[in-house]
Amino acid sequence: MFNFIKQKKNNETKLYNKMLSLSRNKFFFTNISLSDTFQNRIYLLFIHISFLLIKIKKNNKKGYKIFYQDFFDYTFDQIEINMREIGYGDVSVNKNMKSLVKNFYNILLYCETYINKNFDEKATFFQKYLDHNTDKKTLNSTNLVKYFDKYQTFCFNLNLDSVLKGNLEFDYK
Repeated sequence: MFNFIKQKKNNETKLYNKMLSLSRNKFFFTNISLSDTFQNRIYLLFIHISFLLIKIKKNNKKGYKIFYQDFFDYTFDQIEINMREIGYGDVSVNKNMKSLVKNFYNILLYCETYINKNFDEKATFFQKYLDHNTDKKTLNSTNLVKYFDKYQTFCFNLNLDSVLKGNLEFDYK
């Protein structure tokens, strides 16, 4: 029994680390000209995770729903730990976590209908969350929308078992 729980945690950790590496891709900070801030990285992480969670949510099997919730919990636990490591105090962490959870759900809701949005709606969405401390004239919305269009397609074509095992290799070119 403990091996199953340990394996499950390993899969959550592996998937979280994959999502983290996608959100820290140099592409966003060089080609797109996003500023390299904690806020931008969190929102990039949320967007990446949202498409995967939507894919998992579409499957009604109990095991997938449990993984969905466990992965969600693990992600926000990790964010809270990182905020504390950076030096945020208890009151600040609690206040920021409440705001982050609210923004995550807003992102998740938007991503559910992402495929039906036009370019301008997508660009506006990304500017809303990712335009922190960045000159709007330098934000490359075209490449950002193309990246997430391709990522969304990639996620929706994934085998759910590979998602649960954290085996996903997305490489934008």
